[in-house]
Amino acid sequence: MLTSMFLVGLTGGIASGKSTVSSALRDLGCPIIDADVVARQVVEPNSPAYCKIVQHFGSEILLENGEIDRQKLGQIVFSCTEKRKLLNSITHPEIHKAMLRQILFYFFRGYRYVVLDVPLLFETRRLTRFLNHTVVVYCDPATQLSRLMQRDRITQEQAEQRIASQMPLNEKRGLANHVIENSGSREDTHRQVLRLHTKLEDSMEFLLVRSLAVATAAGLGGLLLYTVKLLML
Repeated sequence: MLTSMFLVGLTGGIASGKSTVSSALRDLGCPIIDADVVARQVVEPNSPAYCKIVQHFGSEILLENGEIDRQKLGQIVFSCTEKRKLLNSITHPEIHKAMLRQILFYFFRGYRYVVLDVPLLFETRRLTRFLNHTVVVYCDPATQLSRLMQRDRITQEQAEQRIASQMPLNEKRGLANHVIENSGSREDTHRQVLRLHTKLEDSMEFLLVRSLAVATAAGLGGLLLYTVKLLML
């Protein structure tokens, strides 16, 4: 039934292995709404967020084809807290509205639960009150640092700077309902994901009131109320 769907927040730290867990859940048939993917979509050329970013950061952050150079922009915001806050204030409202549209899509298709893959879930806290479960993908600091250096081909100093710009994984772990320990083997991580999926599939929780609250917060309450009324006719 439609009202049996609920929301699960998935987060972690940079290079902690969140994408691995997200992929494993997707392989199990779970619908995933990836905030990083949505973030790229909302800053496509000529979108409202794109125009504001260019206005505040200048045309030097653009590639030759007019798209935003994410690496160059990342270097700017990772080194300056105020500029990072500015970028987040531009992109986050647009990201949340786009994610809401996808939530509604899965809601009306009758899925049991939807995973919101959000890197800054606990930093922004704008979505946590609407989530029934929160999951943190954790790995020890040494593993995180090594993975980041190898993945992005950056120096230890650059990697430490990027890690320091986020909430510590230990702190996130204390805020979550579930923790996936990803310091070990991929097989061990997958076993933990399977156990989590089974637990979530067996739970009985409801989304309808929360969906209305999310929609209202995003300024789309009227749209959701209208669609719910149509559904109940």
